Amino acid sequence: MVGILNCMQGLLDRTRVFDFLGPLALRIYLAPIFWMAGTKKLGSMESTIEWFGNPDWGLGLPFPAVMAYLATLTEIFGAVFLLFGFAVRWISVPLMFTMVIAIVTVHWQHGWLAIAEGTGLFATERTQGAIERLDRAKEILQEQSNYSWITENGSLVILNNGIEFATTYLIMLLALFFIGAGKYFSIDYWIARKWRRDGIC
Repeated sequence: MVGILNCMQGLLDRTRVFDFLGPLALRIYLAPIFWMAGTKKLGSMESTIEWFGNPDWGLGLPFPAVMAYLATLTEIFGAVFLLFGFAVRWISVPLMFTMVIAIVTVHWQHGWLAIAEGTGLFATERTQGAIERLDRAKEILQEQSNYSWITENGSLVILNNGIEFATTYLIMLLALFFIGAGKYFSIDYWIARKWRRDGIC
Protein backbone atom coordinates (compact mmCIF):
# COMPACT_ATOMS: atom_id res chain seq x y z
CA MET A 1 0.00 0.00 0.00
CA VAL A 2 2.78 2.42 0.93
CA GLY A 3 4.52 1.58 -2.33
CA ILE A 4 1.38 2.40 -4.32
CA LEU A 5 0.95 5.71 -2.48
CA ASN A 6 4.61 6.60 -3.08
CA CYS A 7 4.20 5.76 -6.76
CA MET A 8 1.09 7.94 -6.99
CA GLN A 9 2.88 10.77 -5.19
CA GLY A 10 5.78 10.40 -7.61
CA LEU A 11 3.42 10.73 -10.56
CA LEU A 12 1.85 13.77 -8.96
CA ASP A 13 5.28 15.33 -8.36
CA ARG A 14 6.09 15.01 -12.06
CA THR A 15 3.41 17.60 -12.80
CA ARG A 16 5.68 20.19 -11.20
CA VAL A 17 7.31 20.57 -14.59
CA PHE A 18 4.19 22.60 -15.43
CA ASP A 19 4.19 24.66 -12.21
CA PHE A 20 4.68 27.84 -14.22
CA LEU A 21 1.04 27.60 -15.32
CA GLY A 22 -0.30 28.62 -11.88
CA PRO A 23 1.37 32.04 -11.63
CA LEU A 24 0.89 32.61 -15.36
CA ALA A 25 -2.86 32.04 -15.00
CA LEU A 26 -3.03 34.39 -12.00
CA ARG A 27 -1.18 37.11 -13.90
CA ILE A 28 -3.28 36.78 -17.06
CA TYR A 29 -6.45 36.86 -14.99
CA LEU A 30 -5.49 39.92 -12.93
CA ALA A 31 -3.84 42.06 -15.63
CA PRO A 32 -7.02 43.12 -17.50
CA ILE A 33 -8.87 43.72 -14.22
CA PHE A 34 -6.31 46.27 -13.05
CA TRP A 35 -5.90 47.71 -16.54
CA MET A 36 -9.63 48.42 -16.85
CA ALA A 37 -9.83 49.83 -13.31
CA GLY A 38 -6.82 52.10 -13.82
CA THR A 39 -7.67 53.37 -17.31
CA LYS A 40 -11.27 54.05 -16.25
CA LYS A 41 -10.01 56.25 -13.42
CA LEU A 42 -7.49 57.96 -15.71
CA GLY A 43 -10.18 58.67 -18.31
CA SER A 44 -12.15 60.79 -15.83
CA MET A 45 -9.46 61.93 -13.42
CA GLU A 46 -11.30 65.01 -12.13
CA SER A 47 -14.33 63.00 -11.05
CA THR A 48 -12.03 60.29 -9.66
CA ILE A 49 -10.25 62.86 -7.47
CA GLU A 50 -13.58 64.29 -6.38
CA TRP A 51 -14.84 60.80 -5.48
CA PHE A 52 -11.66 60.04 -3.52
CA GLY A 53 -11.96 63.24 -1.49
CA ASN A 54 -15.68 63.85 -0.98
CA PRO A 55 -16.74 62.75 2.53
CA ASP A 56 -20.48 62.84 1.77
CA TRP A 57 -20.83 60.59 -1.30
CA GLY A 58 -17.21 59.56 -1.89
CA LEU A 59 -14.39 57.96 0.03
CA GLY A 60 -13.38 60.99 2.10
CA LEU A 61 -9.67 60.23 1.79
CA PRO A 62 -6.99 62.80 2.65
CA PHE A 63 -4.90 64.22 -0.22
CA PRO A 64 -7.42 62.97 -2.79
CA ALA A 65 -5.41 64.04 -5.86
CA VAL A 66 -2.29 62.24 -4.65
CA MET A 67 -4.25 59.16 -3.60
CA ALA A 68 -6.20 59.04 -6.86
CA TYR A 69 -3.09 59.27 -9.01
CA LEU A 70 -1.26 56.71 -6.87
CA ALA A 71 -4.13 54.23 -7.15
CA THR A 72 -4.57 54.86 -10.87
CA LEU A 73 -0.89 54.54 -11.80
CA THR A 74 -0.46 51.52 -9.53
CA GLU A 75 -3.30 49.75 -11.32
CA ILE A 76 -2.12 50.68 -14.82
CA PHE A 77 1.57 49.85 -14.29
CA GLY A 78 0.56 46.86 -12.20
CA ALA A 79 -1.46 45.48 -15.11
CA VAL A 80 1.47 45.87 -17.51
CA PHE A 81 3.98 44.38 -15.06
CA LEU A 82 1.70 41.42 -14.34
CA LEU A 83 1.08 40.79 -18.03
CA PHE A 84 4.78 40.63 -18.87
CA GLY A 85 5.84 39.08 -15.59
CA PHE A 86 8.13 41.97 -14.67
CA ALA A 87 8.87 42.82 -11.00
CA VAL A 88 5.80 40.79 -10.07
CA ARG A 89 6.66 40.30 -6.41
CA TRP A 90 7.45 44.01 -6.06
CA ILE A 91 4.33 45.30 -7.83
CA SER A 92 2.15 42.88 -5.84
CA VAL A 93 2.81 44.95 -2.69
CA PRO A 94 1.26 48.28 -3.83
CA LEU A 95 -1.51 46.38 -5.62
CA MET A 96 -2.34 44.55 -2.39
CA PHE A 97 -2.29 47.85 -0.54
CA THR A 98 -4.71 49.27 -3.11
CA MET A 99 -7.01 46.27 -2.59
CA VAL A 100 -6.93 46.70 1.20
CA ILE A 101 -7.85 50.38 0.84
CA ALA A 102 -10.69 49.44 -1.54
CA ILE A 103 -11.94 46.76 0.85
CA VAL A 104 -11.95 49.10 3.84
CA THR A 105 -13.26 52.28 2.20
CA VAL A 106 -15.58 51.03 -0.57
CA HIS A 107 -16.75 47.48 0.05
CA TRP A 108 -16.61 46.64 3.77
CA GLN A 109 -19.91 48.27 4.69
CA HIS A 110 -21.74 46.03 2.19
CA GLY A 111 -20.57 42.72 3.63
CA TRP A 112 -19.08 39.82 1.70
CA LEU A 113 -21.24 39.32 -1.39
CA ALA A 114 -20.43 41.07 -4.66
CA ILE A 115 -23.82 40.11 -6.13
CA ALA A 116 -26.84 40.21 -3.81
CA GLU A 117 -28.34 36.90 -2.68
CA GLY A 118 -31.43 36.42 -0.56
CA THR A 119 -30.31 33.24 1.18
CA GLY A 120 -27.10 31.52 2.13
CA LEU A 121 -24.23 31.95 4.56
CA PHE A 122 -23.37 35.52 3.53
CA ALA A 123 -26.88 36.88 2.99
CA THR A 124 -27.72 39.95 5.07
CA GLU A 125 -30.74 42.19 5.57
CA ARG A 126 -29.32 44.40 2.84
CA THR A 127 -29.03 41.58 0.29
CA GLN A 128 -32.41 40.10 1.25
CA GLY A 129 -33.97 43.52 0.71
CA ALA A 130 -32.18 43.78 -2.63
CA ILE A 131 -33.61 40.44 -3.74
CA GLU A 132 -37.14 41.54 -2.76
CA ARG A 133 -36.70 44.62 -4.93
CA LEU A 134 -35.20 42.54 -7.74
CA ASP A 135 -38.16 40.15 -7.67
CA ARG A 136 -40.55 43.10 -7.86
CA ALA A 137 -38.56 44.63 -10.73
CA LYS A 138 -38.75 41.30 -12.59
CA GLU A 139 -42.53 41.21 -12.12
CA ILE A 140 -42.86 44.72 -13.55
CA LEU A 141 -40.62 43.90 -16.51
CA GLN A 142 -42.50 40.65 -17.20
CA GLU A 143 -45.81 42.53 -17.21
CA GLN A 144 -44.75 45.59 -19.19
CA SER A 145 -41.84 44.62 -21.45
CA ASN A 146 -40.27 41.87 -23.53
CA TYR A 147 -38.69 40.11 -20.55
CA SER A 148 -37.25 37.21 -22.57
CA TRP A 149 -35.35 39.70 -24.76
CA ILE A 150 -34.03 41.55 -21.71
CA THR A 151 -32.74 38.36 -20.12
CA GLU A 152 -31.64 36.34 -23.17
CA ASN A 153 -27.97 37.17 -22.53
CA GLY A 154 -28.06 36.71 -18.76
CA SER A 155 -30.12 36.97 -15.61
CA LEU A 156 -30.95 40.22 -13.87
CA VAL A 157 -28.97 40.75 -10.66
CA ILE A 158 -28.36 43.50 -8.14
CA LEU A 159 -24.81 44.53 -7.39
CA ASN A 160 -24.17 44.37 -3.66
CA ASN A 161 -20.58 45.65 -3.97
CA GLY A 162 -19.27 43.65 -1.01
CA ILE A 163 -15.67 42.65 -0.39
CA GLU A 164 -15.86 39.32 -2.30
CA PHE A 165 -14.06 40.33 -5.51
CA ALA A 166 -11.51 42.66 -3.92
CA THR A 167 -10.62 39.99 -1.34
CA THR A 168 -10.22 37.40 -4.08
CA TYR A 169 -7.83 39.69 -5.96
CA LEU A 170 -5.94 40.36 -2.72
CA ILE A 171 -5.47 36.61 -2.13
CA MET A 172 -4.31 36.09 -5.73
CA LEU A 173 -1.78 38.92 -5.35
CA LEU A 174 -0.62 37.46 -2.05
CA ALA A 175 0.06 34.15 -3.82
CA LEU A 176 2.02 35.96 -6.55
CA PHE A 177 4.00 37.83 -3.90
CA PHE A 178 5.26 34.54 -2.49
CA ILE A 179 5.62 32.41 -5.63
CA GLY A 180 6.65 35.11 -8.10
CA ALA A 181 5.91 35.40 -11.80
CA GLY A 182 6.69 31.80 -12.69
CA LYS A 183 9.10 30.24 -15.14
CA TYR A 184 9.54 30.74 -18.88
CA PHE A 185 6.71 33.20 -19.59
CA SER A 186 7.98 36.07 -17.45
CA ILE A 187 10.69 38.69 -17.70
CA ASP A 188 11.52 38.05 -14.03
CA TYR A 189 12.49 34.46 -14.82
CA TRP A 190 14.87 35.43 -17.60
CA ILE A 191 16.40 38.29 -15.58
CA ALA A 192 17.00 35.95 -12.65
CA ARG A 193 18.43 33.27 -14.92
CA LYS A 194 20.88 35.69 -16.55
CA TRP A 195 21.98 37.97 -13.73
CA ARG A 196 21.18 36.61 -10.28
CA ARG A 197 23.96 34.87 -8.44
CA ASP A 198 23.72 32.66 -5.37
CA GLY A 199 25.00 34.26 -2.22
CA ILE A 200 24.16 37.86 -3.18
CA CYS A 201 22.19 39.45 -0.32
